[in-house]
Amino acid sequence: MHVTFHGAVREVTGSMHLIGTDHDHVLLDCGLHQGRRKEAAEKNRVLPFDADLVTNMVLSHAHIDHSGRIPLLVKGGFRGRVVCTRGTASICNYLLADSARIQEQDADYLNYKTVRGALSQGPTINGKPIGPRKYEQLKKMLKKGRSELNRETIQQLMARYHLERVDPLYTTADAENALGLMEGVPYRTPVTIGKNMTCTFYEAGHILGSAITILRYTEGGRTRTIGYTGDLGRFDKPIVRNPCLDFAEEDRHIDLLIMESTYGDRDHEPTQQLKPHLKQALNETFDRGGCVLIPAFAFGRTQELLYVIHELYNEGAVPRKPVFVDSPLATRITSVFGEHPETYDRDTHATFLSKGKNPFDFPQVHFTQSVEESMALMRQTKPHIVISASGMCEAGRILHHLRNKIHNPIHTILLVGFMAQHTLGRRILEQGQVYEAAGRTGDPPIVRILNKEYPLKARVVKLNGFSAHADRNEMIQFLKDANLDIKRIAVVHGEESQSLAFAELLREKGYNARVPREGQTFELE
Repeated sequence: MHVTFHGAVREVTGSMHLIGTDHDHVLLDCGLHQGRRKEAAEKNRVLPFDADLVTNMVLSHAHIDHSGRIPLLVKGGFRGRVVCTRGTASICNYLLADSARIQEQDADYLNYKTVRGALSQGPTINGKPIGPRKYEQLKKMLKKGRSELNRETIQQLMARYHLERVDPLYTTADAENALGLMEGVPYRTPVTIGKNMTCTFYEAGHILGSAITILRYTEGGRTRTIGYTGDLGRFDKPIVRNPCLDFAEEDRHIDLLIMESTYGDRDHEPTQQLKPHLKQALNETFDRGGCVLIPAFAFGRTQELLYVIHELYNEGAVPRKPVFVDSPLATRITSVFGEHPETYDRDTHATFLSKGKNPFDFPQVHFTQSVEESMALMRQTKPHIVISASGMCEAGRILHHLRNKIHNPIHTILLVGFMAQHTLGRRILEQGQVYEAAGRTGDPPIVRILNKEYPLKARVVKLNGFSAHADRNEMIQFLKDANLDIKRIAVVHGEESQSLAFAELLREKGYNARVPREGQTFELE
C-alpha cells in the first residue's frame, strides 16, 4: 500500500492524493489549483495520472480546492463512485455547477478578447481589410446588450479568421455527469471503496459535511490504516460540531495521518471574541448612520455570519437593522444547511432548533434574487447590512455595493476572511489600515473597482475569528486529545513555510512528521 501526493503539497490549493494497492487506486480529493490565472490554468488542465486508472474517489468536503476537478476526472474517463458525506453531496450540487459556469464564462471572455484584439489589428474578408465601419459593426455583434457576450458570433468569427480558441476546463454538462457519480453516506458508517478496503467518515468541524476520513486496507491477514484530516476545523465555532476526538476502536491505530497545515505557525483570535467584536463593529457603524458591507464566500462564511447576527439580534445587543444576503448562490446553499440539522452542534440545537427556529432565517433577513433587487438595494441609504460574494472582492455583486459606498466615511467594509495577495480585498485591507493608522488625515487612498477609481473613505474593519481552519494550537489539541495512535504524519495543505514550521513543531512534540514534495510516494510497510 502506498500514497502519492499530487496536490496541495507545500501549497494550499489543489488537494489530491492517490492511494494504491495491488488491486485498486483510490483518490483522496480532486481539487482545483487557485491563484495566478495562467499558472493555475496550466496546473488544472492536466491530471498527473490516467483518470480511468482510479477505482473510486473519496471527497473530504465540498470546497472547490478539494472538489473542483472532479468533472475533469469524469471527463477523462473516471467511472467509479465519489464517496462523501450526505451534506457534502448536497452542497456539491450547487458548487460544481457554479464552478462549471465560471469555467465557461472565463473561456468566453478570453475568446471575446482574442476576437476583439484580432479585429482591431485589421483582419480581412476576401483578401480585403474590413475597414473601420465594418470593425465597429463586428465589435457590436460580440455582445448582447451591455454585458452579455454573444458566444455563437464569437465562435463563428474565431473559425472564420482561424483564431486559437480557449475551451473551458469543463462544462455544465461535465459537472452534471460528475454529480451523477456522487454517493452520500452517514458519518461513522464504513463503506467499501476497493477490494479489502473501507473508508469511514468522522466530523472534521470545518464546514457542513466536512469529514476526517479513515481508510482501512486488509491483505494477508494484516490491516494498514490511513487517516486524512481534509481541512480541520476550529473548536467551539458556531453551527457544526467540533472535530471528532473519539474514534471507533478499529480506526484508532493510524499508520499514516495525512494532515493539513494551513495555519501551521499561526494562532487565531479566540472564538469567544468573535461575537463581541462583531457587535462592536455593527454598533459603531449604525451609530454613524452607516451601512455594513461584508464580502463573504457563499458557502460557510455567509451562514456563520447569519447565525451570529441572529444571536446578537435575539440578545438585543445591536439594533435590528435589515440584513440582505445579496448572492443567489449563497441563498441556495443556505437552504441546504436547513436540510442537514444532523450536522449541527449542541449550542445550535439549544439556541434555535429546540425552539423551532431556523438559525439562518429571521424577520430582518432578506435574500435578494434578481439583478433588479440588487440594484435597488444599492440605492438604499438607511442603515443595513449587506453580505455578498465574492469573499475576496474579485468578482460578483459585492463590487457594485463597494463602488456605491466606499467613498463615504459613515459606512464600514467588514472583512471576515483571508485576503490573498493581488486581490481587491487585500488592497482594501492594507490601504484602509494605513489610512486608519495615519488618523484618517490627508488624502484617502484610491482603489480601482470595475475600471474606475474611488477614494477609500469607508472604515475598514478586519475580524479574524471567523476562520474555518484550525490554527497551530488547535491542530496540536486535536492530536493530543483524540484517541488515536499515530505512527507517521504527512504534512500537506499549507504554504511551504507553514507546512515546514508545523512539521518541525510536531517533531519537537515527539511525532514522526515529514513534508512530502509533489509527486512523492510514501510506502506503508
